Amino acid sequence: WILHQHTQTSSPCFINLFTSCPATMRILVSFIYTAILAVGSIEAFSTHSHTRNSAQVFSSAPSDLDSSSSRTLDDLKDDLFRTCSRSNKPLLDEVRTIVRELEEKAEDVGIGQASAVSGLLAGEWELVYSPEDVTRSSPFFWAFRQAFPDQSDEIFSITDAIPAPIKEVGPAFQEIELNEGTQTGTFVSRVKVATLGGLATSMMTTRGTITGVVGIDGIKIRIETTKPEDSTAVKTIFGPLGDTINGALPPFPSGDALEQVMEGSSEVVMKTTFCDEGLRISRNNAKYDDVYVWRRKGFASSETL
Repeated sequence: WILHQHTQTSSPCFINLFTSCPATMRILVSFIYTAILAVGSIEAFSTHSHTRNSAQVFSSAPSDLDSSSSRTLDDLKDDLFRTCSRSNKPLLDEVRTIVRELEEKAEDVGIGQASAVSGLLAGEWELVYSPEDVTRSSPFFWAFRQAFPDQSDEIFSITDAIPAPIKEVGPAFQEIELNEGTQTGTFVSRVKVATLGGLATSMMTTRGTITGVVGIDGIKIRIETTKPEDSTAVKTIFGPLGDTINGALPPFPSGDALEQVMEGSSEVVMKTTFCDEGLRISRNNAKYDDVYVWRRKGFASSETL
């Protein structure tokens, strides 16, 4: 019902698209809407705390892009974190400019390259910058775009247009486990979503399998499942049984559903063009010009390396 009402007011032409598309696509689209509107942390709180934390860690020296040749790699990293953590989101071109200079400097000094084989990619990461909606940092949406190349942009524009406080998004986290010997592992993406002013929250969680590496800076991720986890609505309704029910609810087999639409669409390639002990810059290989900036929250255990 919410999907119908929102598309009626936002984009009438989308209804024809939705009702005429294949059943599998309708299921996937409905799942996205239901998950977003049924679950969720408030982006404003996340941005506020992010800005506060960044101010404690990084200097407040002004950016000076004209004198980049005299700036160190740490200077450029500080500049990138500071820019991405501003209360007013920076333009993608501004972030790209700093990223390009940082990557050039990193290559000059031999730091941050070969992310797929360096051992530094594994660990827990928190999103600092996304060129689109925060949900788009999840590889599920990269795979969705591959399955529906002609319809995905319109679908995303409608979900993005759902106003606060109906939907607020962030923060986002990723956990990567990568065995260097087998070049395989696991990938978990979590995006916190709040609805109805924070009355209901959950973590939109996509789990995938790392099936191999691409060159020295890419990993292949096969999407497996997607599920709203840790739903406060379930905990409120079922009280002490909430955690048990949350854990028992089955995930949606999003990878298999995508494969039914287009063979091979459930596998995406994430290129990481810089990765060290604290910073990661990753890209969807199919939209290489978009950059996602991540801050490390923890290192992987030695068993996974």
